[in-house]
Amino acid sequence: TGALKVTPGHDPTDFEIGQRHNLPVVNVMNLDATLNEEAGPYDGQERYAARTVIVEQLEREGLLEKVESHPMSIGHCDRCDTVAEPLVSKQWFMSMRPLAEPAIQAVDDGRINIIPQRFTRVYQNWMENIRDWCISRQLWWGHRIPVWYCDGCNELTVEMEDPTQCAGCDSPDLRQDPDVLDTWFSSALWTHSTLGWPADTEDLRYYYPTSVMETGYDILFFWVARMIMMGLENMGEPPFHTVYLHGLVRDVEGSKMSKSRGNVIDPLEAIDQYGADALRFAVTTGTTPGNDSRVGADKLEAARNFANKLWNAARFVTTALEVADNLDEWSTMPVPEHREDRWILSRHNRVVERVNQLMEDYQFGEAERELHDFIWGEFCDWYIEMAKVRLRGGDTAPLRTLAYVLESTLRLLHPFMPFITEELWQRLIQALPTDQTTPTSIVVAPYPQPNAQATDRVAEDEVELVTGIIRAIRNVRAEFKLEPRKPLEAIVAADGPATTVVDEGDAIRALARVEPLRALDGDAARPASHQTVTLVVGTATVYLPLGDVVDLAAERRRLDQELAAAADNTRRLEGRLADEQFLAKAPEEVVDKERDRLASTQERHALILELLDQLGG
Repeated sequence: TGALKVTPGHDPTDFEIGQRHNLPVVNVMNLDATLNEEAGPYDGQERYAARTVIVEQLEREGLLEKVESHPMSIGHCDRCDTVAEPLVSKQWFMSMRPLAEPAIQAVDDGRINIIPQRFTRVYQNWMENIRDWCISRQLWWGHRIPVWYCDGCNELTVEMEDPTQCAGCDSPDLRQDPDVLDTWFSSALWTHSTLGWPADTEDLRYYYPTSVMETGYDILFFWVARMIMMGLENMGEPPFHTVYLHGLVRDVEGSKMSKSRGNVIDPLEAIDQYGADALRFAVTTGTTPGNDSRVGADKLEAARNFANKLWNAARFVTTALEVADNLDEWSTMPVPEHREDRWILSRHNRVVERVNQLMEDYQFGEAERELHDFIWGEFCDWYIEMAKVRLRGGDTAPLRTLAYVLESTLRLLHPFMPFITEELWQRLIQALPTDQTTPTSIVVAPYPQPNAQATDRVAEDEVELVTGIIRAIRNVRAEFKLEPRKPLEAIVAADGPATTVVDEGDAIRALARVEPLRALDGDAARPASHQTVTLVVGTATVYLPLGDVVDLAAERRRLDQELAAAADNTRRLEGRLADEQFLAKAPEEVVDKERDRLASTQERHALILELLDQLGG
């Protein structure tokens, strides 16, 4: 017993065929799921009871061959889990072809640009194959369909305002259509109906059309295309010039978040645990237009750690500024002489230039990654630490550069992390001399723009050499598990004069924990390589004698064991990646992860061999 009745010999599920061939198609079920008079002897029976009676009758008459269970998908109500039965009913349809053609043309001629570009073809396919749209819904909420029925003459009355009499016979006995408009129909009018349309309002003239529409790629047709069609029809011009499509947020395994799966991240709980800016940064950083992103606890923790890093850096700077006396012109770029100051200004200018370009290209996730790397790595881990060495020595010159770079960087980061940047900016401004030209909030401060005068390639190369030396020495200390306070001798031989190493000696000693530090010119004799780790860093070579600080025999044994383990892992991973069945059946991300592990293991194997050779093993 289904919900439809058709003449024998026709598929009862193909209502469209029934319409085309003028076949009688009627409901056999009432709205309360009981059968009606069209069901003959089963009139008045509840649907499930009727099915049981029909089966019994088929058995009595010998018409039932067998009973089998067939798995099938049946629609259920998402609220009460009741099985939904198909019913034939009158609905309102909108003719879409006249609306679609101008919308296709608006994209083809460049008046509307879709980002990423590949979704332009998706949009065009949908629009070129568009079908008439059923816009009526049987829901308890929504915009009522503006159609009234006359009980006297059955005439339809369609009006903008509620009518008081029938348009055909002037009868006052009118009743409004009980249906409401499809939600997407109401949403399609959003670009102009929210601004007072159809009235000619000031808001409508000012805000229509807007510039960029940002939404998920999954509703490109449901919402974006319909806004374009409605905007062109009602306003005569496209509602926006750019459509920016972001991807979907998935869990760490790449699965769609679902309450039933239990893999949903509640944003309110995430804000309580990690902070609003951390959640915002975790969801958006590293993303690209139109591509899905994965978010889990690790990414949220990393974003929170980044916020903490920024907070601690700003607190150090604002505290250090209490003793500064040269900050009158803090808002303009300083012209320092020290290479560290020139280096950070040059690197800051490059990130300003890069972020501005990425923003113009709608690569917001990549802009965030650039800012993260600059703030965490170059500004916090390197410049602030090098500035501390100079400040401890009584040099206050870095303070103005610290203030300028931090203030500008906060403005650069503000669109992505608005709350923490506003708070830190206000605190920083309180520590600086201000006047009437100083903005009252970071949100109204001008966005940083690149300054070609800040670029200093020489300073970048010189500080890159210094940080490379420090990083290489730190890696050796970690490799041999040297105590942080235990001094380590370092000899640096540079190609040509050793001016940079000498000038930056205090920073190298403090940040690499080396003492003594000796710098050799290009022509000076090199130390013996036996029991000495040799590191090549750019144009310099670093020698670290380890005989007096490391138990070389114990280290050789440890490295021999690690070498054997690395060799075993390399053979195992090579074998797995040579297995055709594994490559064919394993997910692509699993195969990529195994390839990365193999590359890391091979790199570790080569490093251990080099260390053993340098230690005489």
